[in-house]
Amino acid sequence: MTANLSSAQIVRGDEGAINARIIAQVTKVDYRRIESASVKMEARFSSADGKRVFMRNFSSLQLHQYFISVVARTRLEAAEVEQVEGAIRDRLNAAYQAMSEAIDGAEALFKANGITAAATYDTQPLVIEVGVISSFARRYLETIALFDQLMPLLQTLEIYEVITSQAVDTQRALLKRKMREVVNAARYLALGLRKRMNVLAQEETAPTQSSESGETEENMDAQSETVTVTGECEESGGEFNIAVEDRESANEESAPNGPV
Repeated sequence: MTANLSSAQIVRGDEGAINARIIAQVTKVDYRRIESASVKMEARFSSADGKRVFMRNFSSLQLHQYFISVVARTRLEAAEVEQVEGAIRDRLNAAYQAMSEAIDGAEALFKANGITAAATYDTQPLVIEVGVISSFARRYLETIALFDQLMPLLQTLEIYEVITSQAVDTQRALLKRKMREVVNAARYLALGLRKRMNVLAQEETAPTQSSESGETEENMDAQSETVTVTGECEESGGEFNIAVEDRESANEESAPNGPV
């Protein structure tokens, strides 16, 4: 009797340990100061690169973008904040466009070479509910999903020797760099706005400090005058005491020695 090899498990598959390891390696982002409401979305990533890009970048982007769009807007001019948001949006759109074009190119190669099915992963997908607090975060999440979709397509083309392993590595590194550029831009621009806010705060407190400094100088002048007057009084007091002693001595000399 022939054994059914198609259903036989000849290798030991992943049971979630890889996802647990990826999550454990990521530094947790502190969301305790974020007060915005969020739309709950289910995120699902199958490729190792897609999982790591999401875990390392998404929460950081949300945190920096919250500071830019919410916190900075309470202290800075709206035009200044909108300019920063526009710069981040341009990078987001560029990354999204790059992913879309890469997928279209991979699908064209599939069709040209008669490939009908893409490679699949034997590891467990990373499925997580995400609270999306801005349109920037939603767009970035969609971009990561495209990146995750592209990874097995590139690996399939490499398996069929349509493209080389070096070409796969080069394109993957380029697209991951575009994903990081979005987060780095948000981080640096948020830092710039924070510095701008600190400068404004210092300018607001400068007049108060100047008036306090003026009062301090007046107090110091008054203290110095008091010290001078006190010194003069001490010298006068010394002369006065000496005069009293001389007068008392004179009285003693002029006084009769005894009863007459």
